[in-house]
Amino acid sequence: QVQLVESGGGLVQAGGSLRLACVTSGNIRSPNTMGWYRQVPGFRRDLVAAIDSGSATNYADAVRGRFTISRGNGEATIYLDMVNLKPEDTAKYFCRYAPTWGEASWGQGTQVTVSS
Repeated sequence: QVQLVESGGGLVQAGGSLRLACVTSGNIRSPNTMGWYRQVPGFRRDLVAAIDSGSATNYADAVRGRFTISRGNGEATIYLDMVNLKPEDTAKYFCRYAPTWGEASWGQGTQVTVSS
């Protein structure tokens, strides 16, 4: 079983920056894909960015060029660097771990609020 803990959310003004971190622990299997998703109450959880074990990345159109996903030491930590934040980026951000073989796991989420 894998546990994920997100951190780094907060309140920021439009145009500001934040860095989210997701630390995983437990039985991490490779290859895997890890990603950031976001959700606004009443709406579905959407992919923001993902990175696989080969460091290939994928971004939602709405954040491409402003957000950067990266891995930390080994495969236990991922980051999401967000710049030029917009009010529409306001959401709860969730980290997801998905091994190629096995079940996916989610973190509890961290709130990002961007004021105009």
